Amino acid sequence: MTSNRPLLIPSPRTPSTHDLPTLPVFPDSAKPSSAMDSENPQPTLNSSSSRRSISSVQSKPSMRYGSRGADSEGAASQKEMNDEDVRIIHINDLAHTNERFEFSGNSIRTTKYSVITFLPRNLFEQFHRVAYLYFLVIAVLNQLPQLAVFGRGVSILPLAFVLLVTAVKDAYEDYRRHRSDRIENNRLASVFVNNQFQLKKWKDVQVGEIIKIEANEGIPCDMVLLSTSDPTGVAYVQTINLDGESNLKTRYAKQETLSKLPEKDRITGMIKCEKPNRNIYGFQAFMEIDGKRLSLGPSNIVLRGCELKNTHWALGVAVYAGRETKVMLNSSGAPSKRSRLETRMNHEIIMLSLFLVVLCSVVSLCAAVWLRRENDNLDDILFYRKKDYSEGEVKDYKYYGWALEIVFTFLMSIIVFQIMIPISLYISMELVRVGQAYFMIRDSQMYDEASNARFQCRALNINEDLGQIKYVFSDKTGTLTENKMEFQCASIWGVDYNGGRGSLEKDQLVHNVQIDGIVLRPKMNVKADPDLLRLLRSEKDTNEGKHVHEFFLALAACNTIVPLVTDSSDPNVRLIDYQGESPDEQALVYAAAAYGFMLIERTSGHITIDIQGERQRFSVLGLHEFDSDRKRMSVILGCPDKTVKVFVKGADTTMFSVTDRRLNLNIIRATEAHIHAYSSLGLRTLVVGMRELTASEFEQWHSSFEAASTALIGRAALLRKVAGNIENNLIILGASGIEDKLQLGVPEAIDSLRTAGVQVWVLTGDKQETAISIGYSSKLLTRRMTQILINSSSKESCRRNLEDAILMSKKLTTVSGNEHSTRGSSGDGITSLALIIDGTSLVYILDSELEEKLFELANRCSVVLCCRVAPLQKAGIVALVKKRTADMTLAIGDGANDVSMIQMADVGVGISGQEGRQAVMASDFAMGQFRFLVPLLLVHGHWNYQRMGYMILYNFYRNAVFVLILFWYVLFTCFTLTTAITEWSSMLYSIIYTALPTIVVGVLDKDLSRMTLLSYPQLYGAGHRQECYNTKLFWVTMVDTLWQSVAVFFIPLLAYWGSTIDTSSIGDLWTLSVVILVNIHLAMDIIRWSWITHAAIWGSIIATWICVIVIDAIPSLVGYWAIFDVMKTGPFWLCLLAIIIAALTPRFCVKFLCQYYSPSDVQIAREAEKFGNLRVSSPVQIEMNPIMELPRR
Repeated sequence: MTSNRPLLIPSPRTPSTHDLPTLPVFPDSAKPSSAMDSENPQPTLNSSSSRRSISSVQSKPSMRYGSRGADSEGAASQKEMNDEDVRIIHINDLAHTNERFEFSGNSIRTTKYSVITFLPRNLFEQFHRVAYLYFLVIAVLNQLPQLAVFGRGVSILPLAFVLLVTAVKDAYEDYRRHRSDRIENNRLASVFVNNQFQLKKWKDVQVGEIIKIEANEGIPCDMVLLSTSDPTGVAYVQTINLDGESNLKTRYAKQETLSKLPEKDRITGMIKCEKPNRNIYGFQAFMEIDGKRLSLGPSNIVLRGCELKNTHWALGVAVYAGRETKVMLNSSGAPSKRSRLETRMNHEIIMLSLFLVVLCSVVSLCAAVWLRRENDNLDDILFYRKKDYSEGEVKDYKYYGWALEIVFTFLMSIIVFQIMIPISLYISMELVRVGQAYFMIRDSQMYDEASNARFQCRALNINEDLGQIKYVFSDKTGTLTENKMEFQCASIWGVDYNGGRGSLEKDQLVHNVQIDGIVLRPKMNVKADPDLLRLLRSEKDTNEGKHVHEFFLALAACNTIVPLVTDSSDPNVRLIDYQGESPDEQALVYAAAAYGFMLIERTSGHITIDIQGERQRFSVLGLHEFDSDRKRMSVILGCPDKTVKVFVKGADTTMFSVTDRRLNLNIIRATEAHIHAYSSLGLRTLVVGMRELTASEFEQWHSSFEAASTALIGRAALLRKVAGNIENNLIILGASGIEDKLQLGVPEAIDSLRTAGVQVWVLTGDKQETAISIGYSSKLLTRRMTQILINSSSKESCRRNLEDAILMSKKLTTVSGNEHSTRGSSGDGITSLALIIDGTSLVYILDSELEEKLFELANRCSVVLCCRVAPLQKAGIVALVKKRTADMTLAIGDGANDVSMIQMADVGVGISGQEGRQAVMASDFAMGQFRFLVPLLLVHGHWNYQRMGYMILYNFYRNAVFVLILFWYVLFTCFTLTTAITEWSSMLYSIIYTALPTIVVGVLDKDLSRMTLLSYPQLYGAGHRQECYNTKLFWVTMVDTLWQSVAVFFIPLLAYWGSTIDTSSIGDLWTLSVVILVNIHLAMDIIRWSWITHAAIWGSIIATWICVIVIDAIPSLVGYWAIFDVMKTGPFWLCLLAIIIAALTPRFCVKFLCQYYSPSDVQIAREAEKFGNLRVSSPVQIEMNPIMELPRR
């Protein structure tokens, strides 16, 4: 079938145009709805070549709760649009358009640097790290002749190496951006120039020009549509590059410009629009053309970054270009987050800095005393010597006096001891995080086959935070559930039709329509209720049958679904795929089709529905989109019988408030009871109502709507008011129940997280009953829990409820504690509390003094469930916890309404599900299923935290032991900062000698296996208790470092005391011994060995030997041939062995005693894993430490 639109045979029951009510069509009102009962899910539409539109639709982008639509538009429209606040564009008149000031060109630039600015700007950004400034100061000091301890070039080497590596990485990334910009700017567009369309580079397009876009082409700039190939002015665009959503959006041209083609008619006019802004879902403007003033909204503009789909061509006029387009204004990424471990590390770095100052102060004070005491002997004294005998004539070295010499000694000490602050640690941490991310991405247990989505690591700087999460804030729809809606049951006119639930596959109904010999069939089948089917087929004319007819007509018509045709295996059968931005709407339209109300065509002015085999055409006279204030949508239809009806669907909380309760009160009460029953089963509910409009009511609505649509101030608020006036005195037709099934493995995942000591809070926009039902099915709630419900309508009521709940929780805690003490450790007497609170109550609690009471109450509860919450309330709840505790928070969601929550939490996780990719794009990590959170936290989080904590402490130890050796040597050389270790070895120590092993261990080492960590979630408590990195461990490490430095320095000193060995030789001995020592120290702590680990550790020791030999083999360097001389002596090899034994024996003994008499959970599990064979079917019983709460901030 080559046609994009199949021919529809006119039905004998379909009225002609003159048979329909003579009522105007208002395309401005056609906007899609969103989910009424919850968080407005978004399906993903993958267009293919086999798909072709059988309809056209005129609609605006759907209202996303809290992020787009009326709210944002209303905020933008509160200002008067005058010449100072707006930009004026003269269509196809560039000279006049740029008369006052020249608008931005269409060239874009996403690069950070240019050839000229790269060096200064990159260095400026890198020196934001204070440690880099420290090493820069050290390098500068070493350039001064009075302070030159090392060679001037050598002193700059470490900092230069780190800066160079980072600069090369930044330059490469920026080159890729530059190359992408060049490709983008040189793309070609068809622009109307000199009375014909000519190809023009995108970068040369200007504001005011008319541009023609062909099918599947990208949009070069933000442009207002003038006309399209569709006779109704509709254009389909894909916004995946803009907001990540792959489903098609509909945009349309104004009726007054549809027939204007620039090749035939000269198009002149003026557009007044708001100044460039970031709101991709809002646009406020009007167009003056042919003496008419036309209002323009978000559905009249197509944005740069979109692609034209299912439309042959579209014409538009450029209004924003280049850096002023909305996509470029939104090009900034999510706020950067910093690892909690790295933040804590700064405290230890400050401690090390103070320790460095103490060392330098000791050296300078001792030097001061020594200079005073030896003042008369300074001319020829060893290590100092003021006289220069290098030439025939004896000269004096420059002596600056006692005071300045002390100052210079202090500064020289800082230079010599500079590696006390490990500059290599920063690069090591970055490399380790990259390696950890690689293995997380490659983890097959976090690969989602259904969506073909691998785990994504979008933020490399917070990997270790995954091992310390205490609070998980989760969305429900699409995160805990699949967000694939299935129609299950309906309450129609007070009767519960629930027979379809639980029916077998044979009860599924397939409704067919024949057009031109081609059978059209819905792509999805729906389980049907037999009583409802019988009623529709045999009792049409009864009162009950008429209400059922109106109910399913509302489901088929009150939406913005676009029917698309796809091919099937049978060439005579085509499948209708109902595409829309809300899975709820899709489920309802599929249900209507299953019961014989099949939507087969939609245009901007009418819809065609096949009703029980008879095709009927309805004029779409108006449509009010869903918004977060009204929580409902409505459509006004001109029916074949020339009546005008308004159909409304929405959340029960708002629908029952606009019904005429004087009529059919029993029906309303029955419907409310059925809704409560559906919610208790975990179903999502929508209420459907309608009423017939009189001619006067319609005319009044028409005039009000027209005035509101063209208003320049407060347009959104006026449209809401018009909708509210027409959506009243409704007759309730019934309600629908839609099931959103739990994702696979969600109950087990929540149970594992709670066992691990992680508190799971669920924040949802669903009804309380629905959320509670999902809570039970997901094992978040249990029957033994005591539920605390807070549903308040005033601040005082909230205060009283919170105070009462806190008092009750204290009593229950006391009682359960007493029972627990009498029953022992069985835990039978412990009473768990569950707090369930709604969004209305949170309005009065958040940002008030009641926050403290809410946190106190929530802290006493095992489960917190927040219902009917808005997106900003989700972020507010996360902020409430972050402000009052030092514990780590994680937020996980799948929709745009979860973005604020994800960005507020310490760690944000996006689910790549049915609602687009906004959550993924704003997240730090992304995955396909909620259950993957368990291996992410309990396995990779635990590993990453353990590795990074150990690596930081090891780097502190590795550098401090080297500095202390230099310090001990200074004490024996008259405090003159003479060094026995060569300057090259000092510089290479942190770069080559010892850097690689710690990186390899940080990436590959595993203290426990995956199976053990998953089998015993309590092991995750090690991160909560900060077992791998804390102040106590830091000081214990420093004490161990002090002892090891004593062993390394004094054993060779005593062995060669009184000998004629030179300083370079003993310096080489110290260098080799300290490198061997720190590597064996690391080897003692490795749990999982691999060939890579062996190669890194023993290879580093071999590399050190080679480097020392090469350095000492160069005649121009100090210490020529020293290593060869010292290796000939017997004490050399004995010293190496004695140093290793003496330095590591205390550490070995302390580790043995601690693990034997006071083992941690991890050590117990490791021993059981090694000797108890945890992989057998009957698991070894391991008694874990209780998960203790850390003190609150």
